[in-house]
Amino acid sequence: MARRLSDKRYAWITRAALTSLVIIVITGAAVRLTGSGLGCSDWPRCNDEKFVDVSSFHGAIEQLNRLFTGVVTVLVMASVLAARFLVERRRDLERLAWLLVLGVIGQIVLGGVVVLTDLNPVANQGHFLLSMFLVATGLILVKKASGRETSIATTVRIRRLVRLVAALAGTAIVTGTVVTGAGPHAGDEKAPRLDVAITTAARIHGIAVFTTLVAIVVLLVAIRRSSFGTLHSAIEVLLVLGVLQATVGYVQYFNDIPAALVGSHIALATAFFLAIVNLWWVAGRSRNQIEAERAAIVSR
Repeated sequence: MARRLSDKRYAWITRAALTSLVIIVITGAAVRLTGSGLGCSDWPRCNDEKFVDVSSFHGAIEQLNRLFTGVVTVLVMASVLAARFLVERRRDLERLAWLLVLGVIGQIVLGGVVVLTDLNPVANQGHFLLSMFLVATGLILVKKASGRETSIATTVRIRRLVRLVAALAGTAIVTGTVVTGAGPHAGDEKAPRLDVAITTAARIHGIAVFTTLVAIVVLLVAIRRSSFGTLHSAIEVLLVLGVLQATVGYVQYFNDIPAALVGSHIALATAFFLAIVNLWWVAGRSRNQIEAERAAIVSR
């Protein structure tokens, strides 16, 4: 009989998978910010001569990012396989883990499209947005696997405000990818750029960010006037990250968009998105949904 896996050990596997999904976002940004996007000119091979080639700086950066994708793949596959050996089998965890696997496969294919289209900015946008979907799924998997129920039952008004904040934050992230697609850090000097003035893209993105911050403040005020005190920390973390992200964004824009600040901006964007997902998890469900989930767990 196969050895069963404890919930605690499985939770560690899901945390490792989530960590790898966050790291790959940072290493992917490093590829673009160092101008190494075409360090490997082919896919899945590095070039016509070698499958793996680290003989040049740009090639090594791009190749290391590709190799780390293998680490991510192994960890998300481990999340799927390990879920089948839990003491009490959880179909919901298996489905989420499989979603991660499918997403990583999509990233690998999309990464190939990016290279084969000479770093097309639209493909790059899709690459980043899929990464955000993956880290969101990874975080939900971690929360479900940890076994700690952190959600609370909220009012319809609070849930609507949470959804509004999430929608505005999503808009800010999407418009941020447009700024990136129109900006100077394309990953290679010859890479195509979006036919949008960066000043226009940055202005639209700035409005989206400002509107998101206002909505977060409105939500915080609404929470303070209610009995949902446990939501304070989730909203306050989100607000701090949002203000910090906006500050870095403005500083980088008015200082000719230096690569180091762009890297920090991307890392903060990932953290901000994870904070949005956390807020949705904590406050985005009704009492009936929470009770139904608890009943489903008890019945297994």
